[in-house]
Parts: sequence; C-alpha cells; structure tokens
Amino acid sequence: MTDFSFDLVGFDLDGTFVDSSGDLAAAVNVMLASDGRRTLSVAEIVAMTGGGVARLVALALEATGGATPAETEHLKGAMLASYADNIAVLTRPYPGAVAAIEGLRARGVRTAIVTNKLAELAEKLLETLRLRHLFDTLIGGDTLAGAKQKPDPAMLYEMVRRLGGGRAAFVGDTMFDVTAAKAAGMPVVVVNFGREPVGGFGADAVIDHFDALIPALERLA
Repeated sequence: MTDFSFDLVGFDLDGTFVDSSGDLAAAVNVMLASDGRRTLSVAEIVAMTGGGVARLVALALEATGGATPAETEHLKGAMLASYADNIAVLTRPYPGAVAAIEGLRARGVRTAIVTNKLAELAEKLLETLRLRHLFDTLIGGDTLAGAKQKPDPAMLYEMVRRLGGGRAAFVGDTMFDVTAAKAAGMPVVVVNFGREPVGGFGADAVIDHFDALIPALERLA
C-alpha cells in the first residue's frame, strides 16, 4: 500500500497519454488511397478512434463507400503495415503527461497502459518514444482471450490482477474508457484535450492538462 490515494492508476494510450492522431490518420489515408478512395481529414479519423483498429478501419471504409468483409480485412492489413512503419513520426506525449506519471510513481503508485490498440503496436510505440519504463504493465486489445476490449471491464480487472491488487483508478478520453472503469468499480478521470466533448461521459473528474491529474485523484479519494 502507498500513502497516496490510489495504489495503481491505469491509462488509456491514444488520445490520453499520447497524441497519435497524425500518425493514425496518415496510415488510414494510405490505406484509403491504396484502394482509390478519397482521403479523410484528421478530425474525421480521430472521431472514429477509441474502439480498436478493426472498428477504425470499418468506419473509415464505411465513410468512403463501404467494403466487403474480405476487402476490409485486406485493407486493414495495409493500414497496419503503414502504421507500424511510421508509428512515432508525429506522435508525442501530451504536455505534462510524463511528469504526472513520474509524480505518481514517485509516490509509490504502480502504473499501467490499458489500450484497445494491438499490444505489439502499443509496445513498439512506447519503446520508440523511450517511455515504456513508465508503466509496470501493458494490456492491449488482443491481450485477453477473445480479444475483450473496453468498454468491457475485463482489461481493467486484468490490470489490477497483474499489479497485485489495491485501490485503482483509470484515466482515459472516451466513453469506452468511462464505461469500462465504471463497470470495474473504479473512479475515472477523463482528459479533455479537444478530441471529444466529454461533458456527458459521466466521469468522476475532467482535466484539461496533466498538471491537474494528481490533485484530481487526491480529490476523488
């Protein structure tokens, strides 16, 4: 146990810890262009993220004319290949994110990434950015049997199990994150970085900068 309000804090990755919108949008547009489709704006693509790569690809293809299941699977492969090769060209942590997590860890808090992103890609991104050491474990969208993803709370239960139990909180940016945390019985903080309107998500706290994270968690206790 620690002297801090929480023993462990989990974080979503894309849109929460890192701004990966530029690299994700570039990969989606490479996929679309390879099939002769119109490209989408970054804002359009960002609105489609949060539910994992299969959902992102399906929504992008639906918005540009639709696709058969076989076409979708083929084009998803093209998107993933492009993204893996250019995973951290533009992607960076949000301002204050690294300092906030270092502050939690200095207080004895165990930290985790829980993301619907494929685990291999999440690991590669954090390793490329040299930030993997900030997290005690990483759970991706394909980590659990049956590929259970947020909003299913199973990923958050697994986080608690891996980190040895204790009082947990979660930090995210979408309704997927809030729903999963609520189902797991965890307080949830939503970051409001302009990605989505978060006022109606029902989070326990909303912050506009990572400087406010530790005070917000202390208040939630």
